[in-house]
Formats: sequence, C-alpha cells, structure tokens
Amino acid sequence: MATGRFFIEVRLPEQKSHGDGVLFPMVLTPLSKTKLNVEKKLCDFLLAIKAEKPLLESLVKKRGVILFRGFPVITPSDFNDVVEAFDFPPKLYIGGRGLRSNVIGRIMTVDSRPPEIKIPFHHEMSYLSDFPSKLFFFCEEEPGSGGETPIVLSHIVYEKMKEKHPEFVAKLEEHGLTYTKLMSDEDHPSLYAGRGWKSTYMTNDKNVAEERAEKQGTKLEWIGNTAKSITGPMPAIRFDKENQRKTWFNSMVVGYNDPRDPQHCDVNISTKLANGEPLSDTVMQDCLRIMEEECVAIPWKKGDVMLVNNLMVLHSRRPLVTPPRQILVSLCK
Repeated sequence: MATGRFFIEVRLPEQKSHGDGVLFPMVLTPLSKTKLNVEKKLCDFLLAIKAEKPLLESLVKKRGVILFRGFPVITPSDFNDVVEAFDFPPKLYIGGRGLRSNVIGRIMTVDSRPPEIKIPFHHEMSYLSDFPSKLFFFCEEEPGSGGETPIVLSHIVYEKMKEKHPEFVAKLEEHGLTYTKLMSDEDHPSLYAGRGWKSTYMTNDKNVAEERAEKQGTKLEWIGNTAKSITGPMPAIRFDKENQRKTWFNSMVVGYNDPRDPQHCDVNISTKLANGEPLSDTVMQDCLRIMEEECVAIPWKKGDVMLVNNLMVLHSRRPLVTPPRQILVSLCK
C-alpha cells in the first residue's frame, strides 16, 4: 500500500495487530525501485523525508513505530543526515543511566553493557522529568542472530496489568514511583546503571551536578565521592492525549532485580512505589511476562532505521547470540 508519494507499506511476519487490523510496527520501503547510485538514492530518501514529514510525524503518533527498510543508509554520517532531515529538536543525554559515546553529529552509541546481557523494557529516560519524545535507531551492522530491539505498545501493557493487578495499578496511579541510584565518580560499563555522576551530569563539579539534577526532578545526596540520586515521586502512568488512552510510562522493571535472571542484577539501582512500598515479585514477574507476550521483535537488517514514539512504546534489547552487532541511536525532544 502506497504511503505518500515516496513510500510503500509492507508486511513482515513478526508484526502484530491488536484487534483493530492495524499492524505494529509500521514498515515502510521505497516506492520506487529505480536503480540509482547509492549517493543519489540517499539524497532522494532525505528529500522524501522532508517532503512527507507531516505525514510521517502523524503516522508515528498513531502507529508508535515506523521501521524504514531498504533505504541506502550505510554509515553513521548517513544516519545523522536522516535524523537531521526530520528536523526534530535534539535531546541531550543528561541524566541518562546508560554509558554512551558520541559518534558523529546527533548520533550516539547505544548502551555499552556486554551485548550478551538483556536490557529490560523501558521508556527512554522515563525516570526523569525531562525525557525524549522520539528515538531513532540505526543498524550499521546486523547481528548474526539475537540482539533484536523488541518493542511493545505501552497502552497494551497498562490494560493487561490493570486487568491482572487492579489494586497495584491503582496504587501506582495514585502514588507514582521513586527511582534511586548510587553513582561513583567513575563509569562502570558492565553494569546497567554504570554511568558515574561525572559523565551523567557532564561535569566534575558537585554543585553543577546538583543543579543539573534538580532541573530533572532529582536530588543528589553525597557519600564521599559517591552520589545517591533520588528521583520522585514520578508518574508511572501517563495519558496519551493523541490517542486518548493511558500508557505504562515507566522504567519499573529496569530497577527490579529479577531472582530468575542473575545477569540483570544491579544493587546500585532500585525502584519503589512513592509511598515507600516495595514492588512485589508477583507483580513484576507478571509485568515481565506480559511485555514479552505482547512485544514485537523484528531481526535487524543492515541499513534499518527505526523511528520510535517514546511516549507510547517501550523498547528493550535481547541478548546477542552471534556477533557482530552495531546499533546507533539519536534522541529527540
């Protein structure tokens, strides 16, 4: 099905529909298969983005994710050109937990933890008051196997959790969550929350770090050179005005040390209900199960660009089975 003047919507076997006949995610490929050199094809793709930006933006607001496949995006520089063609305001990664490094322009590496370690579902930076509204992912090197970036519609998780644990969800809506993290002054790449306070707040000055943290609703307490960050109460359920529904907008399972998954155990981070109650294992296990059951995991192909509406979609990372894998990211306000 043609979408605009330059794109055609295609189907992949991994897509899902939630009873409305609309496939998730949306997958777009080039409408024209004309043989041109790669440089000319990239230029055409960038011009198509600019020409169809209002349509593409409306689609990602409704569909949650657009996967662009089959376009000539080869290098990080190409990816940066794609991001800039959309012209969404950039979002700085101040306060983020993962270790990332700048590649070029608006492009960063993804989380630096060993690729064989799973990353749980989360809305990007939902533990802060200032979070991106959109994310771009780019596959520079496709994995041999594993290493997918699963995505799940947040309102589906909310609906399933409310059905399964109505009392807990009521408490969650009433109180919100409190996120706590211990940060040394050095980075520890092997940990999920391994980013030290100096790189988290992009300063060596404790006073500057406190000021930047406060702007994001975070309080820093000092234990020598270690910072204890306390953020909350933060809403865990948000209302998607565009689609008139509630979403599971939080990073709750990231701060849960799953006894079944010793690899995902970081005692330096914790999440509680903002009234002080701990998160029960039963609720967390059901939440993890629902996310896995409802998610879509499309194997990466080299050159894929995935635009994610961070306000309505959670994402994660599956363990890499067969290297290589090189995924890059860009954040937008």
